[in-house]
This record gives sequence, structure tokens and C-alpha cells, in this order.
Amino acid sequence: MGAWELLLVGVVILLGLAGVLVPGAPGSWLVWAAVLWWALEDTRAIAWAVLVGATVVLLLSQAVRWMLPPRRLRASGATPRMAVYAGSGALLGFFLVPVAGAIPGFLGGIYVSERLRLGGHGRAVASLRTAMRAGGWSVLTELFACLLIMGAWLGAVIWG
Repeated sequence: MGAWELLLVGVVILLGLAGVLVPGAPGSWLVWAAVLWWALEDTRAIAWAVLVGATVVLLLSQAVRWMLPPRRLRASGATPRMAVYAGSGALLGFFLVPVAGAIPGFLGGIYVSERLRLGGHGRAVASLRTAMRAGGWSVLTELFACLLIMGAWLGAVIWG
């Protein structure tokens, strides 16, 4: 697979990550489709292993999401700006503290967004709790699964 095709797969994966944060968008399936496209073009065993792993992770995350309360983020006062901060925090945390940093990065992104919007620590923490209860855990589950898939794909491309 050429460099331009790998770049396109990476762009589709990033679009899928952004799609996770948009209600109703099939972000996780877009990430999986990008990995499928890459695995069909690159027939090495590592590509197929990443595809199988991505499928398992995605199915597990969907099962966990079905057990969590449904998303009611708009009703809780969540804004698109909050989604951008949360997603950016998760992505930054994923790379700064490999893998595990995505969770505190997501929570920190929501906190920073609410701190800037509301002005105080106590009100930001209360808003963070409300957002997480209203479906934030569902978004975090799906985003974390997609970040794991992206990390596996990136590792396979760089070191595989």
C-alpha cells in the first residue's frame, strides 16, 4: 500500500474518531471500515490480525454501550464545543500517557470546557458529573475503542 493510500486510511480513521463525538454519526463503523480497506490492500498477517482485533474491540464496545444508559447529552446541556474539548483531550491523553491517558484526557477536556463556560471549579465539576451521567460514559466507551483500533493500526503501519 502506497503512502497516499495510507494517508487516506488515516484521514478516514480521524473522520471516524470525530464521528464518534457527533450523535447519530457512524464513527466507530467508519474506523472499522478504514481498517478493513487497509487489510484488504495489505495482505500481510499483521493487517489481518489488526482487523480481527478491531472487530472484537468494536463488538465488545457495542455490547458495553448497550448496558449503559442511553445518550441524553443534549438534554444535559452538552455543547459541540464540549465534544471538541473532550475528543481533543482524549486524543492528546492517548498519546501522552499511552492508551490509559485517553480516559483522564476525555474527562479533563470536559472539565476545561465547562470551567471556561461556567467560570468556577465547583460548577465545572458538577457539569462534568451531569454530562457523564447523561451519556458521557457511552461516548467515552466508543471513543476509547476507536482510539485502541487507531493505535493498533498506527503501530502495525509504523512497526509492522
